[in-house]
Amino acid sequence: MWWEPVLAILAGLLLLYAVALVLLYLYARRHPETVSMRSAMRLLPDLLRLFRSLVTTPEVPTVVRMLIVGLLVYLVLPIDLVPDFIPVLGYADDVIVVAVVLRAVIRRTGPDLVASLWKGDDDGLRIVLRLAGVSRA
Repeated sequence: MWWEPVLAILAGLLLLYAVALVLLYLYARRHPETVSMRSAMRLLPDLLRLFRSLVTTPEVPTVVRMLIVGLLVYLVLPIDLVPDFIPVLGYADDVIVVAVVLRAVIRRTGPDLVASLWKGDDDGLRIVLRLAGVSRA
């Protein structure tokens, strides 16, 4: 059936989202001074909005757009560096790939452009910039 791969992709994305939410929840509980629980739960949807804004903004270089589209293709495809059925490690490679692409995107576009496109709260932006290893000028 044509809908089975679509359903499998959607289920995989929902599972990845749930795992990311659990990890963010655990981090926010251990480090309440770093990030609020609200910011931790909003981080993933805010990142998706940021990626969409970066892809549609004319000032963003084509290389950055290709990185973001490549990341989304990698996350949607069922083929991974480490298969997702392996507990913890299966999703760890996805998180690492997202972090590496996020770092490359922010370094190429600059933190000021990312901050201007960021739709979330300041705590979330601070986390994203810290993950990317850059500071806002």
